[in-house]
Amino acid sequence: MKITDLITWFEEWANPAWCENWDNCGWQIEPGVLEEEARVLVCLTPTLAVMAEAIALNANLIFAHHPLIFNPPKSLRSGEALAEMVRLAFTHNIGIYSAHTNFDQVNDGTADVLAQILQLQAVSPIVPTQSGLGYGRVGMLEPALTLQELLSTIQTQLHPPKLIFSPAANLQQQISRVAVLGGSGAGFISAVVKTNAQAYLTADCKFHQFQESRDQGLILIDAGHYATERPACDRLVQKFQSLNLNWVQLSQQDEDFRQFLP
Repeated sequence: MKITDLITWFEEWANPAWCENWDNCGWQIEPGVLEEEARVLVCLTPTLAVMAEAIALNANLIFAHHPLIFNPPKSLRSGEALAEMVRLAFTHNIGIYSAHTNFDQVNDGTADVLAQILQLQAVSPIVPTQSGLGYGRVGMLEPALTLQELLSTIQTQLHPPKLIFSPAANLQQQISRVAVLGGSGAGFISAVVKTNAQAYLTADCKFHQFQESRDQGLILIDAGHYATERPACDRLVQKFQSLNLNWVQLSQQDEDFRQFLP
């Protein structure tokens, strides 16, 4: 499959026109690879480490969830990460394409994959957007789990380096309704409360957002940005494999940009 055909297929599923106005979905760098047979390296974040991996593997497309460019740069200077990514992309003929908030909304996107991992039933979006799609997912645990069991499941399935949850939560409380949203989802706390979810799995939660959640009777669970979005990248590789691409692989150089002392 040519890169142009792969992108056409993807955009019919996750239209880049759905991305938020602050976002930057779609082509980040296109150095003239559209007619080449696709050799795709899928990653969460396009970094210099991922670029080096793509060069070593002779990939011609880095397909990322996070955009390389959020805001228009005022300059590109030697030694800067963005400038180096651009230089290497054109030197080695490697395109960089990002699917961000459009990929968050779709079936088998970032939130939907989390819901599937937790085996949620009767799932619906936290915030609907179009055609039954939207941000986040909320659904039922059948059978219900204790909070301790739910936290253990999240730890086992997502392998976060640290798992943070609301203060004074009762670990033996029965949890039957759960909301999920991969990445920075604390801004959706009020919307989650309206869904009657008892627990909310997301990432990048600040101190007072744990207070806000607790005060509204919602158990907030922060598993980290990387751990909550990386599984969707793996799912994307599986979907690309079903298209019989010449070569597609999940990046092994993707990074969680946080480290924790044991």
